[in-house]
Amino acid sequence: MRGSAVDVAIIGAGPAGTTLAAGLARRGVEVVVLERSTAWHWRAGGVFTSPAAVAALERTGLPADVIEEVARPIPVLRLETPGGAIVPLTYGTERGGRPAVGFDRSRLDPALESMAAAAGAEIRRGVAVTSVVLGAEGGKRALLRVGDQDLKARIVVGADGVHSVVAAAARVARSARLPPRVGLTWHVRDAEPDGPRDARLVVFRDGYVGLAPVPGGRRNIGIVLGPTWKDALAQDGAVATAHRVLGSIPPAADDPLVWTDAEPCERIAGASPLGSRITRRAGPGWFLVGDAAGFLDPFTGEGLHRALVSTELAADAIEASLGFEGRAAAGAAKAYDSAMRRRFASKDAVSWLVQSFLARPRLFEYAARRLAARSELRATMGLVMGDLVPASRGLDPRFLAKVLAP
Repeated sequence: MRGSAVDVAIIGAGPAGTTLAAGLARRGVEVVVLERSTAWHWRAGGVFTSPAAVAALERTGLPADVIEEVARPIPVLRLETPGGAIVPLTYGTERGGRPAVGFDRSRLDPALESMAAAAGAEIRRGVAVTSVVLGAEGGKRALLRVGDQDLKARIVVGADGVHSVVAAAARVARSARLPPRVGLTWHVRDAEPDGPRDARLVVFRDGYVGLAPVPGGRRNIGIVLGPTWKDALAQDGAVATAHRVLGSIPPAADDPLVWTDAEPCERIAGASPLGSRITRRAGPGWFLVGDAAGFLDPFTGEGLHRALVSTELAADAIEASLGFEGRAAAGAAKAYDSAMRRRFASKDAVSWLVQSFLARPRLFEYAARRLAARSELRATMGLVMGDLVPASRGLDPRFLAKVLAP
């Protein structure tokens, strides 16, 4: 292995890991990214996101022309309930804002990796980190087992998702408070591949499916299934279960695709569990970013935006940590954890509120119909879900009372 000691070792070459690596390398930090996959391949992940994520992506330094190539505009996300209510969420476009987008992750992720490498970060692919020992060498190093060799790092960062080896080493990982859920994602060919197209979020019994257009004449399908689907998945498998879900999608006049006949572009990728809970996001010599820093559910579509914001906050804290020792370094880590809590506490509360409604179908249907009929309230909810206004607006008792009023 090239180099047995580095300033910062980042585990995971997804958007969070490579974005953080680029930011640190530009500041002159010696950083290496460790990724077990030898090359990029599709795996369960989000593609639909609000304009806030696009703005965060621009702040990473990714060129505007690249962002334009990997993002397909989505004018409206239509939330569709089992009872037939349709709630169009525009994320502020009716007020002159930018639209939501569907990302082509097959081009976005490699572009971010190339950006990190161009900034001076070292990318090591095809290496698996099997263990992490925090506080080695008198508390001054993390010791990573990479294949059959060891790598020492002053700081180790977990950007390796909900099963983070760093979170496990720090003993901060906890089971999600939501019932166990399974995610299934893949792409299909689009019957109308050009131009803007609405996305759909169709809710059904103990689950939902997101249908989002992405560049390259494709649409992403993301299915989330609750615990009542466990037996069907075990007996019938992912393909048959996904086909059953697609067969339940109601037809729409502007959506000519016959979903059960759509041509798949790759094999279905699965993910379980979907959520994770973290008691702390950082400590002396270690940090967590992206999904590794805690993730509730993809329903509100904040995953990529939160991941990018976490890298911005972590870069500042890591740079400070490298210049300190002892309590001062621990203080920088604590500051990052506190900053993440402040930044997303209200949004987490909104996400929990949405989950409580989803768990009560009659209440969810009632609220959806009220939002569908009340454009001002619906606009506010879209801005809250898209991280475009303080999430506390969605928790305001006056707002909730207007939503639930007959």
